[in-house]
Amino acid sequence: MKYVTSILLLIIAIASCDSTKSSMQEGTDNGVAQEGDTIRIANDSLEYEIIIIEPGFNSWLVTQFPEDYYGIAFLENKNIFYVNEYNRRVLNGQYSKELYPQLINYEANVHYGKEVNYLLYNYFQYFEEKYNQRLR
Repeated sequence: MKYVTSILLLIIAIASCDSTKSSMQEGTDNGVAQEGDTIRIANDSLEYEIIIIEPGFNSWLVTQFPEDYYGIAFLENKNIFYVNEYNRRVLNGQYSKELYPQLINYEANVHYGKEVNYLLYNYFQYFEEKYNQRLR
């Protein structure tokens, strides 16, 4: 139960967001809104978003390699693998529902853009490090 407070704050969503896109953009710069440890990135051209609410993630992210360091193919391939393993654990009753609360909707045939893939990849790196999980 020690993970309850931080994991309940964890939300990762990559979903079609026609209805939320316009309200999300208001008051943000280039679709990015940050509030405390909440990061929300919207890809306007593809109409997808990723929301990460995790204490400490924002400060951890700024210590990582910049987005330009990675190629899009690398990020997409890693994310496909990580999402598949993460979702397998969500559906498997042997893993903690506090660490794996919900499925991540990430489709391999959709190109979410580099920014979304970069953020998701780094979240998985953070998740593995913070919660001593190995998704590989």
